[in-house]
Amino acid sequence: MAYADQGMTGSKIAALIIAIGIVAAIGLAMVLGLTIDVVKQAVERVTTVDIEEPPPPEEPDEPPPPPDEPVSPPPPVAPPPPISVAVNPPQIETQQTPPPPAPIVRQVPPPAPIAAPAPAPPPPPSQARGVTTRNERRWAGRIQDNYPSRALREEVEGTVGVRVTVTAEGRATNCSVSSSSGSSVLDQAACRGMERYARFNAALDDAGNPIAATYSTRITYRLN
Repeated sequence: MAYADQGMTGSKIAALIIAIGIVAAIGLAMVLGLTIDVVKQAVERVTTVDIEEPPPPEEPDEPPPPPDEPVSPPPPVAPPPPISVAVNPPQIETQQTPPPPAPIVRQVPPPAPIAAPAPAPPPPPSQARGVTTRNERRWAGRIQDNYPSRALREEVEGTVGVRVTVTAEGRATNCSVSSSSGSSVLDQAACRGMERYARFNAALDDAGNPIAATYSTRITYRLN
């Protein structure tokens, strides 16, 4: 009995819950329906507004028609020129053999003028010179003072012509008698004195270099 009472009680509770749910749904539907009606009325009140349209603007007066412009007559149309059509086309003559080619004329330019060779530069001035004496009075006096003692004893006087070779250093060598005094003692003394005492400025070539050359002079021996 107790188990049967518990099962019936559960069925009743379920039926009661279902009934309550149905009643709640009906009440909710009614509330929603009333709410929708209220919203519709409010929207109609807000959107229903009388709007007065402004009167249309007045149309402006039509402008007067433009004056009649003079109409220029169309330009005259010249008729097209007549076209002459030749009935028979001109005859074309054909040659079987082609004409010989024209000769080729080659133009040879004239030869360029040969430029004259540039003139050779003038040679530099020559610096050549002959032998000159140096301190001649001094060494000539020494030669005469060295009078040969034999010639003094014999009281021999005379003039001796001599020729010497002057070296590049200005010294006399290779003395020879060109004209005798008549005394061999004086002749020999003159050559010895020239080679011992004589001093010279050497001769120069064209470039100014010292070279050997000959020099001739006369020495006089005279007793006081």
